Amino acid sequence: MENPAKETIKNILQEAKTIAVVGLSDKPERTSYQISKRMQEQGYKIIPVNPKVDKVLGEKAYSSLTDIPAKIDIINVFRRPEFLPGIAKEAVLTEASVFWAQQGIENDEAYDFLTEHGITVIMDMCIKVAHSVLIGNK
Repeated sequence: MENPAKETIKNILQEAKTIAVVGLSDKPERTSYQISKRMQEQGYKIIPVNPKVDKVLGEKAYSSLTDIPAKIDIINVFRRPEFLPGIAKEAVLTEASVFWAQQGIENDEAYDFLTEHGITVIMDMCIKVAHSVLIGNK
């Protein structure tokens, strides 16, 4: 399991407009909320994917990735590693080209499945930190 080069990650972050966040909590103290809010402030459209909430950060939440009617550029995942293979199977049914598992989250089975389907995979890396380091903040 290997993440793309820094230059590739930078290009992904520069070109992406929409981030579907799997496991996005509506609780402001949660990491998923704080990171997604920061990415929203940087100009990305955040689409919450969480069957237990209706809205997060002013955006309608969806129960699953396949329910989202808009184009997804990045799928950012805040779920435990054992859930990644199932999320990966759903991810390949979308148009998303990037699957990003947050820091501390990785799963070889999901990685292999996604790369076999031509999806760029980034695991065990915080999207907010990567954005700050590679692009900077507005």
